[in-house]
Amino acid sequence: MLYQLSYASPSLRKHSTLRPKPLDRSLNFTIAPRHPPPAPASPRDPTAAPGPSGRILAGRIPAGRIAAVRKRKLIPLLIALALVAALGVMLYLRAKAPPEAARLLPESDAILFVQLKDVRAATHFDQTPTQRSPGLQRFIDATGIVPERDIDAAALALHRVPFTAAGRPAADLFTSEVFVGRFDGQRLTQYLDAAATARETYAGRTVYSIPLDDQTLRVAQLGYDTVAASNMPTSEQIHSMLDRARASALGTPGSSLLAARFHDVPLLAQAWGIGHIGLPFAHNGHIAVLGLSLPLPEDSDLVASLRYNGAAHLLAGGSVQLRITDIAPSPEAAAATVDSLNVLLSMVRSVGGIDLSGAPPKPSDDALRAILLSTKLSQHGERAVLDADATVDQIKTLFKDAGNSSR
Repeated sequence: MLYQLSYASPSLRKHSTLRPKPLDRSLNFTIAPRHPPPAPASPRDPTAAPGPSGRILAGRIPAGRIAAVRKRKLIPLLIALALVAALGVMLYLRAKAPPEAARLLPESDAILFVQLKDVRAATHFDQTPTQRSPGLQRFIDATGIVPERDIDAAALALHRVPFTAAGRPAADLFTSEVFVGRFDGQRLTQYLDAAATARETYAGRTVYSIPLDDQTLRVAQLGYDTVAASNMPTSEQIHSMLDRARASALGTPGSSLLAARFHDVPLLAQAWGIGHIGLPFAHNGHIAVLGLSLPLPEDSDLVASLRYNGAAHLLAGGSVQLRITDIAPSPEAAAATVDSLNVLLSMVRSVGGIDLSGAPPKPSDDALRAILLSTKLSQHGERAVLDADATVDQIKTLFKDAGNSSR
C-alpha cells in the first residue's frame, strides 16, 4: 500500500524512506484471455460438426447420433431404389413372357395371337361398318358382344388331325381358341345354354357342346373376361385349357411349342404366329398365298410377327413392321430358300399393281407396290428372314379395297 502511495504522490515519494523491491525476473507471468478460443478440430475427426460461426467444433455431436441420422436417411433411399428396380424387372419379365391367353392353349401344331386392343387403338377398325352373317348377328343380339369392339386379345391353336374319331379324313383344320375381353356373363350363359345340345361339368366349369357345321363346338367360360372354345373331335383340348386356367395362378408355362418358340417373337409384337402357321395356306404340299405357290413346305417351322411403330411415318399413322422367319434344317437349306424367294419377289415386283384386265388403277395398287419395294430377304445361319414395312394408311387401303371387291 505504501509502495503504491509513493508512486501516486510525488511529495510522498520524495520524503518516503521506503524503497520498492526489485522485480523478480525469474517469475514467468502469462495473461490468460477472458474467453479462450476453442481448440481447432482435426479435419479427419468424424465427430466434428460446424459451430455457429462456421468453424468446426470437436465433440459437439456424438458419433453414434451422427451414424443414426445417416442410417435414417439412407434406408428410405435404398427402399425406393429397390422398389424401382423390382418394378423394372417385373415389367421386363411381363413383356418377355407369353400372353396369358396363349399360355392357356393346349398342345398344337401352330399358335396365332393378336392383341386386338392395341390394333384397335392404332387403326380404329371397330369404327368401320362391316357386313355380318345372319348367325353372327343373332349372336350379337343375344349376348351384346360385338367382336371388333369387345374382344381385347385372341389366341388360336391349330391342330392338324389326319383322321377324325370316326376314321374318315378331316376336311379342315381344327382349332382351339381363347378370347379375352369384356363380356356380359349372364347373357352369354343364357345364349350358350339355349344353343347347347349337351353339357358337361369339368374343373368346376360348365362345358357347352354346340353343333356347328357338321362339327361340335365346345365352349366354356374360364373367367369373367375369358372364354375358351374348341372344335376338336374329343374334349381333351377344352379340358386342357380348363386345367391350365385353374393352374394359371402358379404361372403355367404353356404348351411345348410356346416354350420352344416364343423367345423368337420380337418384343412388343401386337400379332404373331409360331409353328406350322402355313397349314391354313397349304396347297399340294406347299404354302400358297394369293394363288402363288411359295418354295416352302406346308409343315415349315415359321415365326411371323407384326409390330406397330407409332414413331415412324407419323403423317401416315405410324408403321407396321412384318417379319417372317423360316427355321430351316441347315444353313444350306436356308440359303436355298432365300434365293428362291428373291427370284419370286423380283417377279412379283415386276407385275405388282398392274391390272391386266384394263381397269383403272386403284389406290391399293400403289400401296401394294410400296410394300413390295420395302420387302427384304436375308439369311442368318439356319434362318431365312423376310422383312417388310407398311404404313397404317397403306394397310387400311388394302383392306378397304378388299372389302369393296368382296361385296
